[in-house]
Amino acid sequence: METLLAVFRHHPEIALFLTLAIGFWFGALKFGKFSLGAVTSTLIAGLIVGQLGITMPEMVQTIFFLLFLFAVGYSVGPQFFGALKKDGLPQVGFALIVCAVGFATAWVAAKVMGYGPGLAAGLLAGAYTNSGTLGVASANIGQIGLGGKEATAAAGLAAISYAVTYPFGAAGAAWFLSSVAPKILGVDLPKATKELEAQMASHGGGGGTQAYRPIASRAYLLANAALAGRTPRDLAAALQGAVVTRFRQGTQIVDADAQAVIPQGATLALSGSPHALFAAKETVGPEVEDKELLAYPTEEIDVVVTNKKAVGRTVQELEQHELEQYGRRLFLVRVTRAGAPLTVTPEFKIESHDVLAIHGDRKHVDDLAKALGKADRPTSTMDVSFMSLGIVIGCLVGLLTLHVGAIPLSLSTSVGTLIAGLVCGYLRSKYRTFGGIPGPAVWALNNIGLNGFIAVVGLNAAAGLVEGLKAYGVGLFASGILVSLVPLIVGVYAGKYLFKFHPTMLLGACAGARSTTAGLGAVQEAAQSSLPAVGYTIPYAVSRIVLALFGIAILLATK
Repeated sequence: METLLAVFRHHPEIALFLTLAIGFWFGALKFGKFSLGAVTSTLIAGLIVGQLGITMPEMVQTIFFLLFLFAVGYSVGPQFFGALKKDGLPQVGFALIVCAVGFATAWVAAKVMGYGPGLAAGLLAGAYTNSGTLGVASANIGQIGLGGKEATAAAGLAAISYAVTYPFGAAGAAWFLSSVAPKILGVDLPKATKELEAQMASHGGGGGTQAYRPIASRAYLLANAALAGRTPRDLAAALQGAVVTRFRQGTQIVDADAQAVIPQGATLALSGSPHALFAAKETVGPEVEDKELLAYPTEEIDVVVTNKKAVGRTVQELEQHELEQYGRRLFLVRVTRAGAPLTVTPEFKIESHDVLAIHGDRKHVDDLAKALGKADRPTSTMDVSFMSLGIVIGCLVGLLTLHVGAIPLSLSTSVGTLIAGLVCGYLRSKYRTFGGIPGPAVWALNNIGLNGFIAVVGLNAAAGLVEGLKAYGVGLFASGILVSLVPLIVGVYAGKYLFKFHPTMLLGACAGARSTTAGLGAVQEAAQSSLPAVGYTIPYAVSRIVLALFGIAILLATK
């Protein structure tokens, strides 16, 4: 056992992955309908494993955190900028209210319990899981009139208080926002989130039908003598929605092109909507079984429109061009613009960098992709340069500092990275020619980044937790519970009745205003979506700045 402990202490990376293994495993277990989830379980696992005397470098925590924040921003960037126009100012006001309630609760608790500036500052910072508050308070604790030894002692008490209150600040907030708050709001969170996703995806304006057309292929015997001797282009006009992709003449299978002449008695491979194929029985002839004729590769791909000749043309014009050029229809499954699916009509005009999802036989689709722009096929690789450069720029922006008197204010590298992720995600959705990060890679960055961060927090906070509980008992821990939960309770009711936020956005905004990354992860887990991060971003940025100022204010209020 001593040898094993020595290995863990000299190689803390082993303890980190052990914590992740326990956290993900236990978080997936269900007790009836209750589950802790990976985030809370990983934090608890870190606190337990950390009792072995293991500490992790702060750099490891920062790296995990930045990967998580970039992934969150990347996945919700397209929706965020649309939401910013509508809900930006209300979210700022909401964050200010939640921060003010937290400050007032911490001040009252400190007065009731007789805590001095150090314990009070650590209480606010830990319960709000905001290391910036602790940092600002520790740096300025000597400016409130305390002597050298008193200042040093107060700074130590702040760190202990932070260690005692941080675990519930993270785990308790995650539990409350994911399990209790939806019940207070009276909503089925996954269902409400799916409805919001559908609402945000829709594009307002006008009626019309969706471009989506389910495509099928069937074989028919050309028995109608009136259609014999025609080309695929002529037949397409007569079939009203179906096209000839190939045909069998005797034992020979012929790929259809605009000039091919189809004799009576040929077997046609027709593609089109179910309605058009059903009607083909009356127009062409009976359906027949011909697996060999229908055994040709088809594909559905996204095509990014970059060809200037295609920009400004209508869907109807593109379809007409396909009929004249190839004798085939343009099977347009959907159109998206800046990540949002659009409602289209035949008169819908294509703009630069619209994304057309096109279905058809592979050769036809490839030719069409070259004519319109660039094919964006699914891939298992990610643009690491794009992600890394985004994080670099975000961190540099976050480090820009504004001095208000003697107080340095900055967004921090974390907020800067989150903003970079939002911008990069938006640019990717708009242009689709660079910056691709596959969905599974986003999931890995999101979940491993968040839980890696939480694991390091738990490992490093473990020793301080025991020491603080021994010295100050459960009173400090109970105070942390109040400071952590009271602002969230007020936030839930204020968001519902005063600001009238959608429940998904409200819970994300609560996590942001309460500065709880673990809370955001738990809400996303409960909602089965990344969408709560849209409500998280603005309140989180506001709370980072406001809570930094409160690091000084709580010292002055309790000295």
